[in-house]
Parts: sequence; structure tokens; C-alpha cells
Amino acid sequence: QLQPVEPGGGLVQPGGPLRSPCAVPGFSLDYHAIGWFRQAPGKEREGVSCISKNGGSTNYADSVKGRFTISRDNAKNTVYLQMNSLKPEDTAIYYCAARVAFADYDVGFNGMDYWGKGTLVTVSS
Repeated sequence: QLQPVEPGGGLVQPGGPLRSPCAVPGFSLDYHAIGWFRQAPGKEREGVSCISKNGGSTNYADSVKGRFTISRDNAKNTVYLQMNSLKPEDTAIYYCAARVAFADYDVGFNGMDYWGKGTLVTVSS
């Protein structure tokens, strides 16, 4: 069973950075697109970023473009979300999710099959 794990949440000051890994121990991610999602209090879950199975294509929500960067290291079965210039409105539970992708350029947020339990990111002074 593919089970993403997101260990990298925490408290960050506004304007600060945070790097969150999504690890999938013991499972190859070579055929999976990986996405990061978030859900803020009182709001619906939204797609933040997605990376194609070979890392060649990425997708970002407008609210994080230019601030967040997604990357992957398939040899380590890990995807990273580098979050810079964090804002209080970035406060949310962040989830990592995966699905099988047939095209190298597939970076859609829909149809995720495997979900992590989430990690809380709080941006506050």
C-alpha cells in the first residue's frame, strides 16, 4: 500500500521559509504524479502544486506561484515542497497525495488515489 508521509510541518514566521518533504518509504514513485494540497480552517481543500512522474512538468496554484517550488528525488522516493515568503494565509494542513500517471507531462490535481495524513503549517509571528 502506497502511504505518503509528510513529516515537515511547523510554526514559521511571516516571510520565512519551510521545506516539507513527502516520503513514500519502500515504494517506487517512478510512475506516479505527486501533488501537495492544503486545507485551511473553514475552507475547502485546494491543490497547491503537482509534479509529473519524471519531474519535468510542474503545476502551481496562482496563490503560491513564485513562492513555492516542488521537486522530486525518485531515488529517495521523496517529493519536496519548498515554501518561501510564507504568509499567514498559507496556514493550513498540508497533504501529500499520489496517483499513477501515464503521461510524462501529467500534473493535474484530480484523481489522487493515495493520501498522507497531513501536516500542520502555521505562519504566525
